[in-house]
Amino acid sequence: MAKEIQLRPKVNVSSYIHFLLNYRNKFKEQQPSIYLGFQEFSRKCSEKWRSISKHEKAKYEALAKLDKARYQEEMMNYVGKKKKRRKRDPHAPRRPPSSFLLFCQEHYAQLKKENPDWSVVQVAKASGKMWSAKADIEKQPYEQRAAALRAKYHEELKVYHAQRKARKNSLQGLAKNQRRRSGQAKSDKAGGSN
Repeated sequence: MAKEIQLRPKVNVSSYIHFLLNYRNKFKEQQPSIYLGFQEFSRKCSEKWRSISKHEKAKYEALAKLDKARYQEEMMNYVGKKKKRRKRDPHAPRRPPSSFLLFCQEHYAQLKKENPDWSVVQVAKASGKMWSAKADIEKQPYEQRAAALRAKYHEELKVYHAQRKARKNSLQGLAKNQRRRSGQAKSDKAGGSN
């Protein structure tokens, strides 16, 4: 039995969009031969929307509330497709930290010591403010260190890709040899039984 594909619920629309759809249908019925461009039609709709009474707008707002309730209910029952995260190769080199992250690593302990009741988020915000307040000259040592780490990372990445390619080629070669051997063994058995 095949799995039933569950489509994501259609997003709720605003009161203005409900009005727009209704107005478009009425306009097509009343004047089927007239074609208005998107821009002109949108301008006409927005003028009409501003001119309608609050009582009439309330009707569209009620539709929007019902639509929102429908959407929320459907979303509660909707089981989304789980995205599979690609597993990181443990042999792959780790990406280097940016200059800002190097700065944060250096100042985290100091900020946490001065403000022990702060959460990680608060410390990160304070680090961000400190980083923004620094002049470009003060940021330069961190940027130089980050550039050196980035260069080292790219070198390690080249080596990693070369090793990975060699490993892949050797595995493909082994698989070919095994297929060839098993093919020869089959032909030997077939030839020997005659």
